[in-house]
Amino acid sequence: MRRSTPFSFVMAGLVPAIPTGKALCRSDRDHRDKPGDDTCKRGYGLIFLTTALVASVMLAGEARADLKLCNRMSYVVEAAIGIDDKTATATRGWFRIDPATCRVVAQGNITADRILLHARALPVYGASPAPQNGTDNLCIAPNNFVIAGRQCRGGQTSVPFTEIKPSTSEDGNQIAYLAEDSEYDDEQARLAAIQRLLLIAGYDAAPIDGVDGRKTQNALAAFLKARGLGADAAQAPNFFDTMIAAVETPSATGLTWCNDTKYRVMASVATDDGKAVTSRGWYRIEPGKCLHPDVSGQPRRIFSFAEAVDTDGRTIKINSRPLNWGGTTMLCTRDTQFEFSEQGDCGSRGLHASGYGQIDMAAGTGRTVRFGMP
Repeated sequence: MRRSTPFSFVMAGLVPAIPTGKALCRSDRDHRDKPGDDTCKRGYGLIFLTTALVASVMLAGEARADLKLCNRMSYVVEAAIGIDDKTATATRGWFRIDPATCRVVAQGNITADRILLHARALPVYGASPAPQNGTDNLCIAPNNFVIAGRQCRGGQTSVPFTEIKPSTSEDGNQIAYLAEDSEYDDEQARLAAIQRLLLIAGYDAAPIDGVDGRKTQNALAAFLKARGLGADAAQAPNFFDTMIAAVETPSATGLTWCNDTKYRVMASVATDDGKAVTSRGWYRIEPGKCLHPDVSGQPRRIFSFAEAVDTDGRTIKINSRPLNWGGTTMLCTRDTQFEFSEQGDCGSRGLHASGYGQIDMAAGTGRTVRFGMP
């Protein structure tokens, strides 16, 4: 099965100067389409807010205006920026931006005709907002990258970028916001992001609404106690790192996948609530990492399917046999992100039928499924 994942990054040739006062900043991460086709319907759609905060402020001395991206989503996100200036185009990433924080992604005055943006949630979320619709397809790579032009080379993949029109903040910098349909302010976005990671880690902090109630406080207190952390740890600048690390380790509650291979594993979970079986994918699990799929409610049965893939997204084969982990329950999947509640006639609908295995789980207990070599 071919996957729509990016390839290993290869820097090819010289990169022309990006038209800013100074070089763009950069971070890292990887790329994969995220599951959950109906996420926008649930109010998690990715939008960009560029409403002006304050008119331009005249600064003494040399004028300088950095470009900042601010995250008012309930997800830790990564962004890539594109600069399009007449006949020259370049992209650069990745910039990780935690909820309720801002990050400078370009230093100095940008003189380009257009500024473009591509954003995505971290892979730990699984069912995260679908990538935004953009008018420009530009190139990205798995790790830190600077790419010149619109022609993607080996190790690069083309994704939609959206043009943004930043406004001017009080300090004279250019600023643009990443936000959900819920339109959280900073405080609400941070709390909603904590609620979301608590749920993935197996603590009941629902609903994800950015409201600080008793249920959220109890779930947060249980999380902190289980890790020997004080109450003030939730206010620490690195608290999202702490929570993400918890999501990537085996849990005493719920389902945990752990990848014991040297390959990237793409996994899918399915739940049976007695009325319908809903399959959802893909969740990306890097070698040596674990991940909790977001299984909500109390389904009667839980199923799992996973497959090892190479850097081109193709299934790994050992002795001519696909390296996958599943069972005999055939459910619908496809190469890109998906969520299906109708499981009949997969082939005639242009989908794949994959064999899922049922996961035996007692109520209130945890189950860790390890993906290993045969």
